Amino acid sequence: MDFARDETQEAVAEVAVDLLARDLTADNLWSALAGADLLALALPERLGGAGLGVGEVATVLTEIGRKAAPVPALATLGFGVLPVVALATDEQQDALLADVPGGAVLTAALSEQGRPFPAAPAATAQPVDGGHAVTGYFVAVPHAAAARHILVPTDAGVVAVDATADGVTATASPSAAGSAEFSVRFDGAVGVLLGDGADPAADVAVLYRLALASIGAYADGLLDGATALTAEHLSTRHQFGKPLAAFQAVAQQIADVYVTARTLHVAALASAWRVTHDGARSATVDDDLDVTAYWIAEELPPAMRVLHHLHGGIGVDVTYPLHRYSSTAKDLARLLGGASYRLDLVGARCSSI
Repeated sequence: MDFARDETQEAVAEVAVDLLARDLTADNLWSALAGADLLALALPERLGGAGLGVGEVATVLTEIGRKAAPVPALATLGFGVLPVVALATDEQQDALLADVPGGAVLTAALSEQGRPFPAAPAATAQPVDGGHAVTGYFVAVPHAAAARHILVPTDAGVVAVDATADGVTATASPSAAGSAEFSVRFDGAVGVLLGDGADPAADVAVLYRLALASIGAYADGLLDGATALTAEHLSTRHQFGKPLAAFQAVAQQIADVYVTARTLHVAALASAWRVTHDGARSATVDDDLDVTAYWIAEELPPAMRVLHHLHGGIGVDVTYPLHRYSSTAKDLARLLGGASYRLDLVGARCSSI
């Protein structure tokens, strides 16, 4: 049992683990997650949800990451549902979230070209009849073509834009994992400004904080799952009459990855806990989130490379699941802006103490 989970989170984890243990296709798994009400955990009860929060969503994302399941859970729950619940009015929530329990996909545009998670977005949103007209260009937007709505950080705040609206152009872009990713241009696309828009910068910060906490939870599961997969391989694969795990050099390398995985686990838990207890509007959560994001960008891809090495030739076989873990780790590190960018943020935070 994970010491940091309460009884509700343990119950959520048990349901997720049971579903993920089944041999389901991506589409069937997404439908099963919806059928088990795991997509509705954070939705208000009036929409058929459980009214839960970041901790429970983080639990689901960790378990999905542990299996590297190719479903749009991170985008829908972490980049979509949680920010809408935190920022939108009740009327807006009803319009944006009503179809999520049935499997509707949401996502967010978190990176402008060369500017990941920009605190001052270059994208603009001008008031027009029926909403706000958004103009801007974003890269690395997950599942944009399948999404019902895309949350867009702008100079006016966070705007929810229908992915099929006039003025939205999504162009497929490559990703390491082969998952659906797009560059999206908004050319006067009309959407709904979430909340009252009184403090645009604060609203954008809420979107980023919830997205970072969700990425941390997902990455925690991702590395833990890949480490467990490798440990099983090393304990069952024999060389010279001994399991690979019996060789000192092998044991040292998997031990190093284990330390990295446990450090990420602590950082991810701290981030989710801080956001849960302090609230996504509080700047006190930024220290934990910046450290977690840096650890993911700096340590997650190298740890995956070690796990590939420990698998030998089988580690590069696309029919073996390890490639899903390592390629997704690369995509997460890129989405976060890379290790140097994240280190600069941590360094700036330390210099201001």
